[in-house]
Parts: sequence; C-alpha cells; structure tokens
Amino acid sequence: MPGIRGPSEYSQEPPRHPSLKVNAKEPFNAEPPRSALVSSYVTPVDLFYKRNHGPIPIVDHLQSYSVTLTGLIQNPTKLFIKDIRSLPKYNVTATLQCAGNRRTAMSKVRNVRGVGWDVSAIGNAVWGGAKLADVLELVGIPKLTASTYLGGRHVEFVSVDRCKEENGGPYKASIPLSQATNPEADVLLAYEMNGETLNRDHGFPLRVVVPGVIGARSVKWLDSINVIAEESQGFFMQKDYKMFPPSVNWDNINWSSRRPQMDFPVQSAICSVEDVQMVKPGKVSIKGYAVSGGGRGIERVDISLDGGKNWVEASRTQKPGKHYISEHNSSEKWAWVLFEATIDVSQTTEVIAKAVDSAANVQPENVESVWNLRGVLNTSWHRVLLRLGHSNL
Repeated sequence: MPGIRGPSEYSQEPPRHPSLKVNAKEPFNAEPPRSALVSSYVTPVDLFYKRNHGPIPIVDHLQSYSVTLTGLIQNPTKLFIKDIRSLPKYNVTATLQCAGNRRTAMSKVRNVRGVGWDVSAIGNAVWGGAKLADVLELVGIPKLTASTYLGGRHVEFVSVDRCKEENGGPYKASIPLSQATNPEADVLLAYEMNGETLNRDHGFPLRVVVPGVIGARSVKWLDSINVIAEESQGFFMQKDYKMFPPSVNWDNINWSSRRPQMDFPVQSAICSVEDVQMVKPGKVSIKGYAVSGGGRGIERVDISLDGGKNWVEASRTQKPGKHYISEHNSSEKWAWVLFEATIDVSQTTEVIAKAVDSAANVQPENVESVWNLRGVLNTSWHRVLLRLGHSNL
C-alpha cells in the first residue's frame, strides 16, 4: 500500500534491546527477563515483548500512508494519519498478553506447537490514539451499534504484516461491532506507546489495541478496516488461538467446533525470582503480576509455601503509592496489578501464586487440566522452586 510496505526478507529489521530472550529470529519473537516486568508498572517500550509473523514493515512516506474503511457500510472511505490524529486523543493503560504466554510450562506436560514463551509474553503500556468508535462514526456507524444497515456485525482489521499461515497474505483478525462501537470498551487506533510515537516493532504508524483481549486481536501495521457479516475467516481467527480440551490432538481436531478466543482468563506469575533459584535462608521478596481479561479486576493474589494447603495474601498495587481497589474508579481496569509478599525461607521451598478476579474466577491448580495442543492460555498456578544455597538475594 502507499507509504508502507512489508519486506520479503529480514535485512532491515529494527534494533532490539540486548536483554531480550529471543525465541525465534525469523520472524523475530522475543520476551524480556521476567525480573524486568516488576521493575515498573508501565513496561518500557524496549522491554515489551515482540511478536510478529513476517519481516517488520517499513514506512517509506508517512504522509502517503492511509487506512481504508470498507465493507458493509454506506460510506466507504480512506483515512490518512492526519485524519486519525485530528480525532479526540485518548490514553488507555492496557496490558497486552500473547495467548501463548507460559507455553513452556505446558510443553513439559506434552509437546505443543508454538513459540516457547516463558512468563514474559506480556506487558503493560499507555496507548495513545483515537477510539475506534469515533473512527466508525466517520463512516456513518453510530456508537453502541451491533449491526449496520447492510448487515455488518464484525469489524475486521487487516495488517501489512504478511505471513506463511495466510499463504503469503496479510495477518487479520476481528472483533464484534458491538465492542468496536462501544466507547467504554476503549478499543483504540493507537499511534503512541508510553507517550512516544509507536516504533516499528510495535506497529508504526498505526495499530489496533483491544484491551482485555488476547494480543492476537490487537493488529499491528494497520492496512484496512472491514465491516463484515461474520467473524474474520483469517487463519488466526479460524485455525488458531482456540481453546481445546486435553483430549483433542492433531488427528481429531475440528477447528470449527470452537469459537475464536477473545478475553484472556485470570493469570498471575512470579517474576522476582527464577524457577530453581538458589537463595539464602531468611526473608525473600516475592513479586509478580496478575491480570484478568474483559476489564475484570484482581480481587486478591494468594501465596503458598506448602503445596496449596495454606495461603497468605499478597499486597496489590497499580500506580506507585496508590492503594489498589478492584474495579474501583481509581483503578485502571485494563491494566495488570503488581503483587508482593515477603516470605521466610528456611528450607528448599516451592512458592505458588494464584490470582482471583472480581468475578471470582480463579487460576486452575494444575497445568495438566488446561493442556491443549497449541499451548495457549496456560493460567495454572504459577510455581517456582527456591533452593537454599549461596545467593545475592
């Protein structure tokens, strides 16, 4: 498309932070060290996980770049970046999480297919841009609309990113029109991240941010927006990112039997210590993140040192220095919560964390119960083993 292009090879990739753990080089997928996640409430841009499906698109001429709005609407149009920027700007703090976060733990049960993420395929950022509800009004779709006059019920986002799963075609995903036109859903066409212009890795010049939903729906490097009657028929909507039971394998899978995954379940992970880490006897600080999809708050995070027989509650914070109250108007509903508890270690100990959200959803105890062949949505209790020994902690 004019102004932006998807290269066919990887010779013009942007520079990346040296501490990122590389899970794949082509395409480049990487996550930061887990300790980086609890160093600040807002994840630094250069330490935000990276996920894409082809070479990073290149913007040749920003003024020529545009997004086409088409489909089952009465007024198809083309919007340039200046048109998007002329709309009211909103800043939304939202956590994005790959559906495959914590996949490595699931792969220890049985083999799964997918990028080998640890616990850091997640990040919290302040996204700046126009609300999709305002953009859709420009083509005659009022706010809080579930269906257009011509029968459009879903909004499809098409990327410049080309991927082998689409046989060289573009990455695409969709959300319901009712969500897209709801201002309270805070769906953005974002051009800023943490107060700065988006960088290439994170979708420059324009991306979608769908808060509370798995990261696969927040399409980067936006090319077009299509209002369609049914869900997007793209590969990653129809043949990936669906939740199957442990009994389903690659021989008996029926992709059409499940709907595309949208909201992510309640999740938590310990980040201040690694699994099988040596520590000195005494007090150890346990820090991590907890988050739930759909705008649900985190009601509590529990820590156990005896396999789940007894629990202590961790403290929870969002903005530094402010007490966090789940679903209170002072909290940021799309953002993670950071938790902390101090434990006393006198012997080799397995530390367990589990979160409970405001709808009383709780993480399942065992990864075996949520195992699936694609290794997505591992939200089981998070466990780290601490061994007594020499340590700088």
